[in-house]
Amino acid sequence: MPGDVEHHSPQARLLGAELRELRKEAGFTVRELAAKVGLGHAAVSRYETGVRSPAPDTLARLATALGASVECYEELLELARRASEPNLIGNSRSGLHKHLLNLAEFERVADRIVHVAPLVIPGPLQTRQYAQHVMSALDGEEREIRVELRMARSSAVISSRKFEAFISERVLDDDIGGPAVMSRQIRHIVSAAEAGDVIVRVLPARLKQWTLAHNGSFVLFEFAKAAPIIHLEHYRGPAFLYDQKDVEEYRKALNTLEQLAMSTDRSIDVMARVADQLERSGEQ
Repeated sequence: MPGDVEHHSPQARLLGAELRELRKEAGFTVRELAAKVGLGHAAVSRYETGVRSPAPDTLARLATALGASVECYEELLELARRASEPNLIGNSRSGLHKHLLNLAEFERVADRIVHVAPLVIPGPLQTRQYAQHVMSALDGEEREIRVELRMARSSAVISSRKFEAFISERVLDDDIGGPAVMSRQIRHIVSAAEAGDVIVRVLPARLKQWTLAHNGSFVLFEFAKAAPIIHLEHYRGPAFLYDQKDVEEYRKALNTLEQLAMSTDRSIDVMARVADQLERSGEQ
């Protein structure tokens, strides 16, 4: 369509995800929506997958046909305006739950997800009790909403069998929630790893060289028909790196981590040993 722009950036994909959800809520198929606004169904499909971003007038027609509120339309328009930016920095003003839903969208469509976790158990591997303790600083209702979102994402990611994690040995020795919570958390990871649902490798606590993991956690998303994205999780909002020079630096860092991490079998043995120790300490 004239005026459309090809991006496939994080913002374009998030815009597409929002349009798809609005269409489903309105009860339209892709072809029905396309006919209603005078577009080809292939064009609507490209918008929803983030391959292209609709021109402002087209976006207005789509939002009107879908019954979007003024506030919702302004959010869509802001995503469209920022679709050409190489990276996306979130903030709490645009809604923490919205960011989590956007993250779930990337998890849904990715072919491979690699989570580097030097400080805490990766979200998709967290048990409910562990997640509740991690989010203990939040208000009760907010915490429960966040926990439920995390549990839903966890179930979807693990069942997809496309999740890999590098977990620091120091995280296993942490005592979040006490021995009982931590032992069940580690057993949960061991069970998923032994079943082949996830790939987990432990980074030794005393590495002899600096790695990017020392800077904190990050997630690599790889897609079949789009450029990879790096996710940096912050307390009040996420950052998504799309600029390929930035992403490539993180991918190189993963090569170093793969060389330094324990094998998958050794990692499972270490986690099982720590769980044994925690269970014995809980009995005393």
